[in-house]
Amino acid sequence: MKTKFYLVSTILAGFLSVAGHRVALAQCDKTVTLTASSTNYLDDKGTITRTVDEGAVITVTKTDLTIVPGNDHELGGKITSYTCDWKVPYKEGRSVIKATVSKDGTNEMHATVTIEGKDGKVTLTFEVEERVGRKIQVVADKFE
Repeated sequence: MKTKFYLVSTILAGFLSVAGHRVALAQCDKTVTLTASSTNYLDDKGTITRTVDEGAVITVTKTDLTIVPGNDHELGGKITSYTCDWKVPYKEGRSVIKATVSKDGTNEMHATVTIEGKDGKVTLTFEVEERVGRKIQVVADKFE
């Protein structure tokens, strides 16, 4: 009887693990929008050098990245690589997006955007290869 119980428990645990993994992966293929109310500017050591109270909306699709800061100067472009590993969708996990972005189709830049969820808090960190030592970070007020 113990063997039967153990076998059923193992099968059930395996099923729940696979089901949870599928839910986390399924959200990686969906369009996500992150909304923030302030923007932090960081130096090369990750220290906040200034904070600006401005809204920002970041949208990620399968192929495109769009960032609209409070000043409405939209920055966007094509995603060149996208890794996604969320244990709990939008709460615990991480996505790393590499994209070629520009403002108004000029001055192309190579960006890495890291979206990370930890303890239910979602942050987005934006780095540009052409601007070494400077990072921009927002904390999501809303992530869907």
